Amino acid sequence: MKKFWVLFSLFILPLIFYIFLSKGIYRYQNLPILTNKVVNVEQYSQSTTFTNKLSVVCFPGEKNDLSKANIFNLNEVIYKRYNQKPFFQMVAIMPITAKKDFEKVKEQLGLYTDLKNWHFVFTSKDNIKKIYDSFKAPGTLDKNSQSPNAYIIDRKLRLRGRKDDKDTEDGKLYGYNMKSVAVLKNKMKDDIDIIYYQYKKSAEKERRNKNNH
Repeated sequence: MKKFWVLFSLFILPLIFYIFLSKGIYRYQNLPILTNKVVNVEQYSQSTTFTNKLSVVCFPGEKNDLSKANIFNLNEVIYKRYNQKPFFQMVAIMPITAKKDFEKVKEQLGLYTDLKNWHFVFTSKDNIKKIYDSFKAPGTLDKNSQSPNAYIIDRKLRLRGRKDDKDTEDGKLYGYNMKSVAVLKNKMKDDIDIIYYQYKKSAEKERRNKNNH
């Protein structure tokens, strides 16, 4: 029995770990692009752009009491984890009419969060609709220009998500429900990790190519 466990630890366990790791790497290489080109927020903002950024985008609407909890969920689960990562930013897009009230939300966030990579864009409802519609996600914004979901836009202005999600009818997951901490932790966080893994592997490949020339 002792010999078995020695052999198991030396040979079988590493093999199991390698198979597990290989499957993980395969998954990391395949986070789908669901929409190829979205409207860049820089059309409606002088200080914020999706270009060369990994953006988590949300639409809090003008009734901030309806989405305040969502914002705080997103901040705690996603923003605080990736705030120091390269390219990362959080973008909240909402109507101009919400600006005064939302200042209070920003103050509360700022009490325990460095907001340097939080961007708050205030524009017309028509402009918000143009950005949202370009995501080509199911559903629509409500009358307050609010969505319960957050979306991942990569550095090339592509909406990223899933095509094999078990909780949607067609398997496609365009946005992540901010009301659910479980969805943010178990789905959005994993998918952002996948994108960063892809960026890392791409950068390593570029370095190898440069060194070979």
